[in-house]
Order: sequence, then structure tokens, then C-alpha cells
Amino acid sequence: MMARITLFGASGTIGVRILDEALRRGHTVTAVVRDVNRLTRDDSSLNVVAGDVLNAEDVVRYTKDQDVVISAVGGGDGPGHQALIEPAARSLVAGLRTLQPGAPRLVVVNGAGSLRTAGGGQIWDTPGLPEFLLEIMHAHGDALAYLRGVDDVAWTVLSPAATITPGDRTGRYRTGGDDLVTDDAGVSAISTEDYAVALLDEVERPQHVGQRFTVAW
Repeated sequence: MMARITLFGASGTIGVRILDEALRRGHTVTAVVRDVNRLTRDDSSLNVVAGDVLNAEDVVRYTKDQDVVISAVGGGDGPGHQALIEPAARSLVAGLRTLQPGAPRLVVVNGAGSLRTAGGGQIWDTPGLPEFLLEIMHAHGDALAYLRGVDDVAWTVLSPAATITPGDRTGRYRTGGDDLVTDDAGVSAISTEDYAVALLDEVERPQHVGQRFTVAW
């Protein structure tokens, strides 16, 4: 299924991998970024536009007549995430509500902090985590909590493994729900490239509408 995709945050570390994966598969992408000069891609299936995910008019303008909206926005440091992640989810939902019926699906890049661990707690309960990281984790957790109260927009949230870094695209991953996915050694990791593979697989073959899921090797 070739989709018309709007991607917010396309110039970030994860966003650019999602963009590359979407174009690799032949989808048509409208990449919404704050600075168009940060995104240099020469592809006939790509339209790069300047916009703000927190601007309701931008959300409606760039998501109308699309099939899927992907949010890969990030706020840099802890306070930046607090000011952007959950408000972005609210802004996107508000915009998509104006396009009902038939609004595009919303797929949101989230964090791993709220995932449950084998000990029964959540990753963000791990002792010794720095304050800035906790702020980032809880910003994503707040966005997830908000979306879980939304029942009139089709949404999906994808949390990564505990460790996500640029690396190889293997096309291999395992999925889980609200529990951290680990290997036999207890390691939870994924590359940004394989995270993008999993996200585009969900775009093409929806399995988690109205849910959060997670991926790891």
C-alpha cells in the first residue's frame, strides 16, 4: 500500500530514518520541519515544507487529504521535551479532529521510559537516572497518557527499546506491548534504522491502532 504521509520532525535523528525508510518503500512524504535548510533530499516523492506542529493551522494544512501522519518531533533537552511532546500530541489530535470523518491515522514516536521492566516497575523508576533524562521520559509518558484518552482519532504509539542508536538496517525486530522487550541476556536495544522499519511496517499493515507497542532486536 503506497501511502501519502505527513512527517513532523523529519530532520531529527529518528525522523530522518523514518523519512528514508518511507521513501525507500515508495511512499509520498510531506516533511514538515522548522528549518527546510536542515533537510536535503532530492526525491520526487518528497515535499519539504516549513511548519510548526504546535500551530493548528499548519497541522490542518499539511495533514488534509493524507493517509498517515507521523510525529517524530523532539525537544532537545528535558525542558524542551516537556514543552513540546505532550502539547504536540494535543495539537495533532485537535487538527485531525477537524478533518473527521476520514482523517488520517496518527503514528507517534515515543520513549521507552514508561515501559514495564521484569522487576515490575517502569524504566523511569531506575535509580540514578539524571533529571534531564527523567524529564524526557515523562514528557513522552504524558503524551502517551493523553493519547490513551483519545477515542475519536486513530492513533498508534511506538516505543523503542531501552537503547536506540543509529546503526544497521537489518529489517529484523521483535514486538511487545507495554513490557520492555529484551534478548536472552536481558539486553534491550534497536537501531534507529530498524525502529523505522517497524514503524513503516505498522503504517503499511496496521496492527496496533489505539495502542502502544514497542520493538527491540
